[in-house]
Amino acid sequence: MTGPTELPPLPDTRLAALLSEAEALQPATVALRREIHRRPEQGLHLPHTQAAVRRALEGLPLEIVEGKSTSALTAVLRGAQDGPAVLLRGDMDALPLQEDTGLEFASEVDGTMHACGHDGHTAMLASAARLLAARRHELTGSVVFMFQPGEEGYHGARHMIHEGVLDAAGSRAEKAFGIHLLSHVESGLITTRPGPLMASNDTFTVQVTGKGGHGSSPHNAIDPVPAAAAMVGALQTMVTRRVSVFDPAVVSVTHIQAGTTTNIIPETAEVAGTIRTLSESTRALVKAELPKVCEAVGEAHGCRVLVDIEPGYPVTVNDPDQALRVLDLAQRVLGRAELMADPIMGAEDFSYVLQRVPGAFAFLGACPPDVDPAEAPTNHSNRVRHDEGAFPAGVAMYAAFALDALAG
Repeated sequence: MTGPTELPPLPDTRLAALLSEAEALQPATVALRREIHRRPEQGLHLPHTQAAVRRALEGLPLEIVEGKSTSALTAVLRGAQDGPAVLLRGDMDALPLQEDTGLEFASEVDGTMHACGHDGHTAMLASAARLLAARRHELTGSVVFMFQPGEEGYHGARHMIHEGVLDAAGSRAEKAFGIHLLSHVESGLITTRPGPLMASNDTFTVQVTGKGGHGSSPHNAIDPVPAAAAMVGALQTMVTRRVSVFDPAVVSVTHIQAGTTTNIIPETAEVAGTIRTLSESTRALVKAELPKVCEAVGEAHGCRVLVDIEPGYPVTVNDPDQALRVLDLAQRVLGRAELMADPIMGAEDFSYVLQRVPGAFAFLGACPPDVDPAEAPTNHSNRVRHDEGAFPAGVAMYAAFALDALAG
């Protein structure tokens, strides 16, 4: 009798039921998401959101610690056997936008909206805690659930790291994982890549000072406006001539301000914008070169120049092994996954965690089924909608990452 020399791998019984278990938790996941969505909060202090998460975790065998300086919440689940720690993160804060989605659970807070999916991240992580608590006997080690405020520009992850989230289980977490919803990607699809995934982001402001005068006699003034205008072009030339195309940077001037009326040459002009890079070496190069370019242009126009660069988030860099592991888990648990071809130039403060712990950050598609992904309002739009049908995939992936890492 002849037959194949290689048999297909047996299914992983530890992971096979995760998606159905996550689907069973969907009513609780959706309820928490909608509660948070109705009452969005910005920044580092989110008392309503923190209280909602605490209620969602009631009755679970978790060690819960609230942040000292923020509304952070850290919960530790200890497995049946001692072992290493794994960290799972969900961010909780909203954006300064007036919601225009028409959803029945739309924001009830003027000028504040969950437009980046953080309400979904938080709800998925809370349900993952419930799912993993039910499988506590399968864990050789601990799971740290990082419910983080202040991702939208407030460096919330850094605050939590300072207060000990990475060591919350008693030893440094050995692996870390985070998920981010994307409204313009097919619902339920996990996608990520090894290495650089998202850019650093720094902001710059250039103050250009000349000498004011009458618009009819510019020769009696020192006009800062032409100097500011020349800087815009010079900065683009700097990028194309000083930065390798294989390690890119994006410098965007997004704000120019000068003058009060048409017949006055102003004394000052201001140029501001953003710097995005995919490596710390290119980030350092651009931050060093940008002031030189602006100061030289200013000097050529007879103006004084003051440059300020405000540091933002670092490059988000996935550990190669962990990123490929996430893709493999998604294939096994969800039946599909997609390797991202290129990084994106948005920024993310989970980068602070990945600087210290080998891990991965992944995107979960959440395009509503009635919307063409190519036409879907994207994250940070006041019309963005995220498909709640994608949530079980996120819950299952959080749980799969922990179970796979802490298998006995």
